[in-house]
Amino acid sequence: MIIRRAAKPDIPALHRLLRQVLDVHHQGRPDLFRGGVTKYTNEQLEDLLCDDGRPVFVALDEAGVVQGYAFCVFEQHVSDNILTDIQTLYIDDLCVDAAYRGQHIGKALYEHVRSFAKASGCYNVTLNVWVCNESARKFYEACGLRPQKIGMETIL
Repeated sequence: MIIRRAAKPDIPALHRLLRQVLDVHHQGRPDLFRGGVTKYTNEQLEDLLCDDGRPVFVALDEAGVVQGYAFCVFEQHVSDNILTDIQTLYIDDLCVDAAYRGQHIGKALYEHVRSFAKASGCYNVTLNVWVCNESARKFYEACGLRPQKIGMETIL
Protein backbone atom coordinates (compact mmCIF):
# COMPACT_ATOMS: atom_id res chain seq x y z
CA MET A 1 0.00 0.00 0.00
CA ILE A 2 1.12 3.53 -0.80
CA ILE A 3 -0.13 6.59 1.09
CA ARG A 4 0.54 9.97 -0.51
CA ARG A 5 -0.97 13.42 -0.97
CA ALA A 6 -3.97 13.30 -3.25
CA ALA A 7 -3.64 14.75 -6.75
CA LYS A 8 -6.00 15.87 -9.51
CA PRO A 9 -6.19 12.40 -11.16
CA ASP A 10 -7.58 11.06 -7.83
CA ILE A 11 -10.69 13.27 -8.00
CA PRO A 12 -13.07 10.64 -9.49
CA ALA A 13 -12.07 8.15 -6.77
CA LEU A 14 -12.44 10.83 -4.09
CA HIS A 15 -15.97 11.57 -5.31
CA ARG A 16 -16.80 7.84 -5.22
CA LEU A 17 -15.64 7.53 -1.61
CA LEU A 18 -17.20 10.83 -0.53
CA ARG A 19 -20.54 9.42 -1.75
CA GLN A 20 -20.03 6.35 0.46
CA VAL A 21 -19.53 8.59 3.50
CA LEU A 22 -22.52 10.73 2.58
CA ASP A 23 -24.68 7.61 2.25
CA VAL A 24 -23.75 6.50 5.79
CA HIS A 25 -24.56 9.93 7.17
CA HIS A 26 -27.76 10.28 5.13
CA GLN A 27 -28.99 6.88 6.30
CA GLY A 28 -28.15 7.70 9.91
CA ARG A 29 -29.45 11.29 9.93
CA PRO A 30 -31.63 12.02 6.88
CA ASP A 31 -32.92 15.07 8.76
CA LEU A 32 -29.43 16.61 8.49
CA PHE A 33 -27.75 15.06 5.44
CA ARG A 34 -29.14 15.16 1.92
CA GLY A 35 -28.75 12.07 -0.23
CA GLY A 36 -27.65 11.94 -3.83
CA VAL A 37 -25.48 15.07 -3.70
CA THR A 38 -21.74 15.67 -3.76
CA LYS A 39 -19.79 17.32 -0.97
CA TYR A 40 -17.47 19.17 -3.36
CA THR A 41 -17.45 20.17 -7.01
CA ASN A 42 -14.47 19.16 -9.15
CA GLU A 43 -13.21 22.73 -8.96
CA GLN A 44 -13.49 22.79 -5.16
CA LEU A 45 -11.55 19.52 -4.94
CA GLU A 46 -8.87 20.85 -7.30
CA ASP A 47 -8.45 23.92 -5.08
CA LEU A 48 -8.44 21.79 -1.93
CA LEU A 49 -5.74 19.49 -3.28
CA CYS A 50 -3.44 22.50 -3.76
CA ASP A 51 -4.04 23.89 -0.26
CA ASP A 52 -1.21 22.99 2.13
CA GLY A 53 -3.40 24.08 5.03
CA ARG A 54 -5.89 21.33 4.14
CA PRO A 55 -3.85 18.26 3.15
CA VAL A 56 -5.66 15.29 1.62
CA PHE A 57 -4.06 11.85 1.63
CA VAL A 58 -4.98 8.77 -0.39
CA ALA A 59 -4.19 5.11 0.18
CA LEU A 60 -3.56 3.14 -3.01
CA ASP A 61 -2.95 -0.50 -3.76
CA GLU A 62 -0.05 -1.68 -5.94
CA ALA A 63 -2.16 -1.11 -9.08
CA GLY A 64 -2.81 2.51 -8.13
CA VAL A 65 -6.45 2.01 -7.12
CA VAL A 66 -7.53 4.50 -4.44
CA GLN A 67 -8.80 2.47 -1.50
CA GLY A 68 -9.24 5.25 1.03
CA TYR A 69 -8.61 8.87 1.90
CA ALA A 70 -8.12 11.30 4.77
CA PHE A 71 -9.12 14.96 4.41
CA CYS A 72 -7.32 17.07 7.02
CA VAL A 73 -7.23 20.69 8.17
CA PHE A 74 -4.59 22.50 10.20
CA GLU A 75 -6.21 24.48 13.02
CA GLN A 76 -4.70 26.98 15.42
CA HIS A 77 -6.26 29.57 17.71
CA VAL A 78 -3.69 32.35 17.68
CA SER A 79 -4.18 35.03 20.36
CA ASP A 80 -7.48 33.52 21.47
CA ASN A 81 -8.79 34.81 24.80
CA ILE A 82 -9.35 31.35 26.28
CA LEU A 83 -7.68 28.72 24.10
CA THR A 84 -3.98 27.97 24.04
CA ASP A 85 -1.97 28.52 20.88
CA ILE A 86 -1.49 24.86 19.93
CA GLN A 87 -1.55 23.60 16.37
CA THR A 88 -4.01 20.78 15.69
CA LEU A 89 -4.45 18.58 12.65
CA TYR A 90 -8.18 17.98 12.35
CA ILE A 91 -9.33 14.96 10.33
CA ASP A 92 -12.34 16.32 8.50
CA ASP A 93 -13.10 13.06 6.75
CA LEU A 94 -11.56 9.58 6.67
CA CYS A 95 -12.97 6.81 4.50
CA VAL A 96 -11.97 3.36 3.33
CA ASP A 97 -13.84 1.99 0.34
CA ALA A 98 -16.46 -0.49 1.55
CA ALA A 99 -14.94 -3.11 -0.79
CA TYR A 100 -11.59 -2.92 1.03
CA ARG A 101 -12.59 -2.60 4.68
CA GLY A 102 -11.06 -4.99 7.17
CA GLN A 103 -7.61 -4.84 5.55
CA HIS A 104 -6.16 -2.25 8.00
CA ILE A 105 -6.19 0.51 5.39
CA GLY A 106 -7.98 2.88 7.76
CA LYS A 107 -5.43 2.22 10.48
CA ALA A 108 -2.58 2.86 8.03
CA LEU A 109 -4.20 6.12 6.88
CA TYR A 110 -4.74 7.23 10.48
CA GLU A 111 -1.13 6.40 11.42
CA HIS A 112 0.10 8.29 8.35
CA VAL A 113 -1.94 11.35 9.36
CA ARG A 114 -0.67 11.04 12.92
CA SER A 115 2.97 10.90 11.77
CA PHE A 116 2.40 13.80 9.38
CA ALA A 117 0.88 15.86 12.19
CA LYS A 118 3.77 15.11 14.53
CA ALA A 119 6.34 16.00 11.85
CA SER A 120 4.39 19.23 11.20
CA GLY A 121 4.70 20.27 14.84
CA CYS A 122 1.10 19.59 15.83
CA TYR A 123 0.12 19.08 19.45
CA ASN A 124 -2.75 16.71 18.65
CA VAL A 125 -4.98 15.13 16.03
CA THR A 126 -8.72 15.61 16.39
CA LEU A 127 -11.87 14.58 14.56
CA ASN A 128 -15.63 14.40 14.97
CA VAL A 129 -17.65 11.23 14.58
CA TRP A 130 -21.42 11.08 14.29
CA VAL A 131 -23.20 8.97 16.90
CA CYS A 132 -25.13 7.24 14.10
CA ASN A 133 -21.80 5.92 12.71
CA GLU A 134 -21.02 3.41 15.44
CA SER A 135 -18.51 1.43 13.36
CA ALA A 136 -16.44 4.58 12.80
CA ARG A 137 -16.56 5.44 16.51
CA LYS A 138 -15.35 1.94 17.42
CA PHE A 139 -12.59 2.18 14.81
CA TYR A 140 -11.32 5.49 16.20
CA GLU A 141 -11.43 4.18 19.76
CA ALA A 142 -9.40 1.15 18.64
CA CYS A 143 -6.86 3.62 17.20
CA GLY A 144 -6.52 5.16 20.65
CA LEU A 145 -8.67 8.27 20.25
CA ARG A 146 -10.80 9.33 23.19
CA PRO A 147 -13.70 11.81 23.39
CA GLN A 148 -12.53 15.41 23.70
CA LYS A 149 -15.96 17.04 23.75
CA ILE A 150 -19.51 15.92 23.12
CA GLY A 151 -21.98 17.77 20.90
CA MET A 152 -25.57 17.59 22.08
CA GLU A 153 -28.90 18.55 20.53
CA THR A 154 -32.63 18.65 21.00
CA ILE A 155 -34.81 18.47 17.93
CA LEU A 156 -37.69 20.94 18.05
